[in-house]
Amino acid sequence: MSRLGDLGARLYRGDVSLNIVGQRRIWYVVSILITILAFAALLVRGLHMGVEFEGGAVFTTPPTQISEDEARDAVHEVSNSEPLIVTLGDDTMRIQIAGLDTDQSNETREVLAERLGIPTEDLNAEVIGPSWGKQIADRAWQGLAIFMVLVVIYLAIAFEWRMALAALIALIHDLTITVGVYALVGFEVTPGTVIGLLTILGYSLYDTVVVFDGLKETTRNVTRQSQFTYSELANRSLNGTLVRSINTSVVALLPVAGLLFIGGGVLGGGMLNDIALSLFVGLTAGAYSSIMIATPLVADFKSRDREIAANDRRVLNKRAKRAESGEEPEPAEDAPASRAAESAPAEAADEGDDPEDDGRDEAAGVGAGGQRRGPRRQPVSRGRGRGRPSGKRR
Repeated sequence: MSRLGDLGARLYRGDVSLNIVGQRRIWYVVSILITILAFAALLVRGLHMGVEFEGGAVFTTPPTQISEDEARDAVHEVSNSEPLIVTLGDDTMRIQIAGLDTDQSNETREVLAERLGIPTEDLNAEVIGPSWGKQIADRAWQGLAIFMVLVVIYLAIAFEWRMALAALIALIHDLTITVGVYALVGFEVTPGTVIGLLTILGYSLYDTVVVFDGLKETTRNVTRQSQFTYSELANRSLNGTLVRSINTSVVALLPVAGLLFIGGGVLGGGMLNDIALSLFVGLTAGAYSSIMIATPLVADFKSRDREIAANDRRVLNKRAKRAESGEEPEPAEDAPASRAAESAPAEAADEGDDPEDDGRDEAAGVGAGGQRRGPRRQPVSRGRGRGRPSGKRR
């Protein structure tokens, strides 16, 4: 078994444990600082919107030997706008100039063709109006809002509203970081960017659901035991799925990194850059938020529940009594993770428990000494019904 696989098995069994939930304030501070930097980049630099959103003209040249720098200089002579120039595979160029109407586009086409030494009729021009771009932007926001609402509804039904709220905060966290990186890098926002944003939301949500499913299973009978607090059980569950989440994220990031650094950087992919950057940043932020943000937030929300808070106090009081009496307490972070969920009801009634604990344990079917009460299973008589066709006693 590889070292990573061995670490994952040890984390799952509870042989080792990373106190992620216990140190959640550190992760909160890190996320807040990153979010502040993202908002600062948005305020200072802003987003470079493409012609699909702001309107403008797109010129496509025939195969030419003119370089991108020469084409950019020609555009600067014609217009004050900063063009986006992409060289395609057959030595043609796609030149985008924002803020041009139809008359300005025709004038720019003639002058640009003259500067590039291309016949005017060979220089293809496409004008995109600002109203169409505004419609695309509105549809993108509507799609994002609908996605968020459906996510919250699904998680509230499949799990509970606290997990749905934590997942929503994690998704907003991922979007904010991705948009902030776009503003910082200066990439153009195109429909490909919107596609990438919606895609990373799906990836981030998938990872969060995997973590929440393990959390739900581990904390199913949390109030029927007096050995672990909710935060400790949440941390155990998170450690059990930690390596799986990391492996999933790394496998998803490898092809996206190929798109970004090879397809976009080396081959000049144009819109490929927009999709790859949003995917790369979003997948990284999603892996971080599903581990460091979502589950700790659920632990914070659940700790405000009266029943959970009362059980946590009961666990801590029990440990304090053991410490005062000089008993060696069982380390809360060393027992196997599956044991917390499977044997929690059976280990709830220990010596020195409060009467309230005994009442809860008896209600859960646990007797003194940790023995579960219930009808005994009687052995089946081997000769019962032998020789009778019906198998019944007479």
